Amino acid sequence: MKNRVITISREFGSGGRTIGRAVAEALGIPCYDHELLQEIAAKSGFAEAYIRDAGEYAPGGMIASAFSHQPSGPNNADYLWEIQYKLITELAEKGPCVIVGRCADYILRDKADCLRVFIHADMAFRAKRIVDVYGEREASPEQRLRDKDKRRAAYHRFYTDMKWGHAQNYDVTLNSGTLGLDACVRIIKSLY
Repeated sequence: MKNRVITISREFGSGGRTIGRAVAEALGIPCYDHELLQEIAAKSGFAEAYIRDAGEYAPGGMIASAFSHQPSGPNNADYLWEIQYKLITELAEKGPCVIVGRCADYILRDKADCLRVFIHADMAFRAKRIVDVYGEREASPEQRLRDKDKRRAAYHRFYTDMKWGHAQNYDVTLNSGTLGLDACVRIIKSLY
């Protein structure tokens, strides 16, 4: 029997992580986000910071991401992808849960009863949020948002061959800037 799993993909600063945790709490099910990094670190032997960064870069950079995996064989990123893939699959098999990021929407597409959610918001909302919530003090939070989203999109495209954030790849997309985080939580909970 397939377990009901909610995957949350999100633009940086849109509140997707916060929404995912609140949905899990409201439903009384586990939420996996930072816990995934810890488990991947434990299984791989790599530092959490390395894994966090590697999870947002397509192997070989932007040019290589346009092509399939390097002919020279698997690299660290591919090794981490295999661990991540297996771990996310195991978590979904264990029971209902919310999984934030890490291409879980793709990994679980045929393995779980999966509600795939994408959280987005306009640039002004996200820029204000990363300054207020994360303490970003850069001269241009907008540039940080663009860079982070560009890396996430490249990583997602490299491993899934799907366009990150493209509405057709999700069951529901929610604008947290327009709806508010609490309304996003209520909507996702109602769809569970």
